[in-house]
Amino acid sequence: MRNTYQDKLESFYSQNKRMPTYSEMMKLFSFKSKNAVFRVVEKLIEAGMVAKDHLGRLVPTTAFGEVPMLGLVTAGLPATVEEELFDRVNLDDLLIEKKAQTYMLEVDGDSMIDAHIEKGDMVLVERANTAKDGQIVIAEVDGEFTMKYFRKVGDKAWLEPANKNYKPIYPEHSLNINAILKAVIRKY
Repeated sequence: MRNTYQDKLESFYSQNKRMPTYSEMMKLFSFKSKNAVFRVVEKLIEAGMVAKDHLGRLVPTTAFGEVPMLGLVTAGLPATVEEELFDRVNLDDLLIEKKAQTYMLEVDGDSMIDAHIEKGDMVLVERANTAKDGQIVIAEVDGEFTMKYFRKVGDKAWLEPANKNYKPIYPEHSLNINAILKAVIRKY
């Protein structure tokens, strides 16, 4: 049941980080009565887009905020594409495995440009205190934080940039992993 009511609710939720009250929905949907809002809410509940919590307040379901997956796009030679709804994707479910350990940072600097991570990008990271060789990490090295490739051979560990203009960072005193990169988000 993808419709303008759902779009308006999702927009409100995105801006306010909460669901609207019935009075707010009257204004949002340009209705003159709460009864009309009640009927729309019942249809959204039946469709599984929203639910009610133990206090009777509206809460988003996992279907709320999903983005349609319409198919494949060729990155090689041009080809004809027929738009078809393949599925719906919830971006939180796709990108975030452990919500309590996940946070975002804005990238500042150009030491990771060859890994396609640029200044102004947002990175989604998951807290961790260990990493595998080759993973991109947020690390504290000698008291300062940075994002680099984690490298380890035997007992020797260091951080490696993804830009030939920067040198690897070998810790003098300490190297602690704080998080592992999970996704890069760039807005155009």
